[in-house]
Amino acid sequence: MVPTGSISIALISAGLVGCAAVDPPPAPLAGTRWQLVAIQSMDDAQGTVCPPDPAHYTLEFGADGHVAVRLDCNRGSATWQAQPAAPGRPHRAAGSLLLGPLATTRAMCPPDSLAPRLSSSWPYVRSYVIEAGHLHLSLMADGGIVTWAPAP
Repeated sequence: MVPTGSISIALISAGLVGCAAVDPPPAPLAGTRWQLVAIQSMDDAQGTVCPPDPAHYTLEFGADGHVAVRLDCNRGSATWQAQPAAPGRPHRAAGSLLLGPLATTRAMCPPDSLAPRLSSSWPYVRSYVIEAGHLHLSLMADGGIVTWAPAP
């Protein structure tokens, strides 16, 4: 015969284990660094634009929830939060991405700089997909896709 006090303690212990906080898995963007490959507009008149020097446009997602940005001749930072796609969703399922306000330096870049276009699209990033080693950021309302490759 098992004493009822032992059963009670076992049940309470099992219940407490079920209440333990579970940390969410780390976002796959944390600790990654990217350089710009292309900005693809859904407007055929604008088409796809590629930077002359991809290293002049970089993103570095810190594990602390901050992203460091290089936009040509300017530097900046913002906060970020990502929610990966739910498990079991198709391979290309997008995760959500929320970028906080972008604070940057305000140096005058060359006239062909993509910095103004990237900074103006910053608040419209809504989701991301990492596919074939590239990061694709989707803009809301079919505004376009900004593609990044791993930076050295």
